[in-house]
Amino acid sequence: MTGESIPVDKKAGDTVSSGTMNQFGAFTMIADSVSSDSSLQRMIKLAKEAEENKAPIVTAADKWATWLVVIALSCAVITWIVTGEFMRAVTVLVVFCPCAFILATPTAVLAGIGNAAKYGIVVRSGDALERLSKIKRIAFDKTGTLTYGKPRVSKVVSADVKYSEDEILKYTALAEQQSEHPLGKAIWNAYVEKGGKYETVKGFKVMAGQGISAEIDGKKVMVGKKDFMTSQNLSVENLKDISKKEMDEGATIVYVSLDDKVAGIVALKDTIREDAEKTISRLKAVGITPILLTGDNEYAAGSISASAGIKDVRANLLPEEKMNIIKGYAGGKEPICMIGDGVNDALALTTADAGIAMGGIGSDIAIESADAVLVSDDIKRLPYLFDLMQKVMKRIKVNIAASLIINISAVILSAMGVLTPITGALWHNFGSVFVVVNAALLLRGKDK
Repeated sequence: MTGESIPVDKKAGDTVSSGTMNQFGAFTMIADSVSSDSSLQRMIKLAKEAEENKAPIVTAADKWATWLVVIALSCAVITWIVTGEFMRAVTVLVVFCPCAFILATPTAVLAGIGNAAKYGIVVRSGDALERLSKIKRIAFDKTGTLTYGKPRVSKVVSADVKYSEDEILKYTALAEQQSEHPLGKAIWNAYVEKGGKYETVKGFKVMAGQGISAEIDGKKVMVGKKDFMTSQNLSVENLKDISKKEMDEGATIVYVSLDDKVAGIVALKDTIREDAEKTISRLKAVGITPILLTGDNEYAAGSISASAGIKDVRANLLPEEKMNIIKGYAGGKEPICMIGDGVNDALALTTADAGIAMGGIGSDIAIESADAVLVSDDIKRLPYLFDLMQKVMKRIKVNIAASLIINISAVILSAMGVLTPITGALWHNFGSVFVVVNAALLLRGKDK
């Protein structure tokens, strides 16, 4: 619900929100609100209201459609009255039938949606396509969108000359190998990636919400938070500066004690996606301004935004606060797009001029609230998506202009007697074929 990258430990008496995931273990929960008043249901209600208040885009074809029949009949009648030739009037009706005009928009829309699908992007509708083509700002969620959404070991520090960094990681990982905690699993995975293997440990014990202890190779190993070390009368002063530096960069610190002496730390943080910085750079190059909106703390947000190249950062945001920031831009001179993956992004996704959800790791409510979905969570496709949507809209305008020119010239030529019903039909079909082929060329576009 908050969008924090590292799971938060809870103890007896703490409040938990609906929509929160319990990572491991079991607990007894007291419901203090009925389900209709829960934070999750309130979000769903607000998302529905935002969707209902979003006015549908009226296309040029919709605006003209109601008048076309009246104009066609009027032109035919006027031609008959002025020329006195019924066949010319019939030819006017034949060529005026707005097939090319009607095909101009849907063919280009389908071609654009089909092209996007080749690159793992699902665009829900033509209406969504048009809104995506106008975007000038894009708001990113952090956890799971700009980052992978999982804690990884970012640094290992030894504070005792007797132990190398690899040994600190080894003792920590072996102690954590039976742990269910996400941080413990991340430490174990880092050890395995370096070739580490499972070993039997003695006396494994968990102190819920604090840390663990075990005996490895005859050594007493304790792993946990700073408070846990303090409670065991162990000093962490020798690691104070390096710990603060890592925490300022958004890391979570795990302290490691060997034989009742703090021997080092393991820093873990949610890592930025490899292609995030390049994606942001490409978006800026095409005139789209990035913003970072996250429920995570300012340290984690600052570290990721600096790596990605985003200057406008808002941290510690609740779902409704994200929505209100988006609302300040939506419908204005700089249409805004929101991209996110979590439950806490649903309101912002629905409120934005356009919303894009991460399909692989995204929550159901986020995907349901979005106008487009990145099926493989591939954010490097974003610049191509916006470029493609703009090309589709340009192609639609060309198609509409061409179809109108073809129709108007055909009406004039028919009224002058140059075209007969047969040649008029051929001219009319030429217009239809032109717009379909012109739209189909969109399918050839590639994300370079």
